[in-house]
Amino acid sequence: MPENATHPDDAALRFHALVFHDEADGEVTVGRVDTGSFVVLPADGAALLRRLVGGAPPAEAARWYAETYGEPVDVVDFAADLAELGFVRGEGEAAATPAPLRWTRLARVLFSPGAAVAFVALLACWAWAMAVDPDLVPGYRHLFFTDYLAVVVVTMYLGQLPLILLHEAAHALAGRRLGLPSTLSIGRRLHFVVFQTTLNGLVGVPRRKRFVPLLAGLFTDLAVMAALTLFASWARHQGPALATAAGVALGLVYLTLLRVVWQFWFFLQTDVYHLIVTVLGCVDLHTTARQVLANRVAAALGRPRPHDPASWHPRDRAVARWYSVLVVAGYAFMVTVLVTTLLPAAVHATGTVVLRLVDGGQGPGLLVDSLLFLLFSVGEVALAGFLYLRERRRARRA
Repeated sequence: MPENATHPDDAALRFHALVFHDEADGEVTVGRVDTGSFVVLPADGAALLRRLVGGAPPAEAARWYAETYGEPVDVVDFAADLAELGFVRGEGEAAATPAPLRWTRLARVLFSPGAAVAFVALLACWAWAMAVDPDLVPGYRHLFFTDYLAVVVVTMYLGQLPLILLHEAAHALAGRRLGLPSTLSIGRRLHFVVFQTTLNGLVGVPRRKRFVPLLAGLFTDLAVMAALTLFASWARHQGPALATAAGVALGLVYLTLLRVVWQFWFFLQTDVYHLIVTVLGCVDLHTTARQVLANRVAAALGRPRPHDPASWHPRDRAVARWYSVLVVAGYAFMVTVLVTTLLPAAVHATGTVVLRLVDGGQGPGLLVDSLLFLLFSVGEVALAGFLYLRERRRARRA
């Protein structure tokens, strides 16, 4: 570190409540749970920070550091970095008081050992039901629970919204169970409604406790698929009205399955990606892997490397050597999944519409339905393109 310096007035710094978590590689994650501001420090930097938090004036902490580690430290610069992170309280600023967390009791119930047993039992019943009746196994044919394709599009879109909300709410509740101020918000990407979960402070808890919040959404998706399939297994034999409801349920199961598969496209920084990063103890594996690939492509073309490996975290650099290969394989897997899942459904729907329009003798209802389906399909792409271009224009003006 740079040469020694002292705090101007040598007064002890005042800090907000900080958490320290020792990582497996000897580094220490330090931060504020209430704001989600965290930093990874080397062991000596964390020791110096502990000294300052304990009330030692900067000059005294600097002398202790020099005696302990045999080199000087610019404690003023160090303190300025801590202030920029929001760790240091300003003049007259009171210590942040954590806001009371709601839904913690529900969170403890939903992620209790008893709930885990019920979850396993639910999955077992789901597997048994599909073994007895293979027609319950999710497939694209379940999307077409009615001949009216416009009804299929609208029903599946609206039906997925609460299920996606459940997925994100599970992440938030799992965080609340650990005392983290997790939040769930609603936003949009282009014209799509999206739900987003913020798990402030997750990196500040022991690694073994991070797995449930990271996987809570995936567990919820599996539970939803199991419950809807079991409902459909019963309802499809209870009369026309419930049989239609069973068809809708199975259609939602198929779309939920696609969302589960999407989680394994880890190269898109999904839940599974964050699980991998947590297990392997990485910091920014995604960026490092992309830069490793860029360097390899540049080397193959005989060009200079665009990225300096010295800027990578050592753990990220070690993992990215093989993870970058998985990223390429992941894109191939994604294309395969799209071709084998969404493409058959699209071909079926398009073929049905073309036959209706060519035939023209299947009644005005199906003809209007086909036109509405085309309007939804083409209009959705056109609206997305329009909103994208509009936001680009606004960004350029800004």
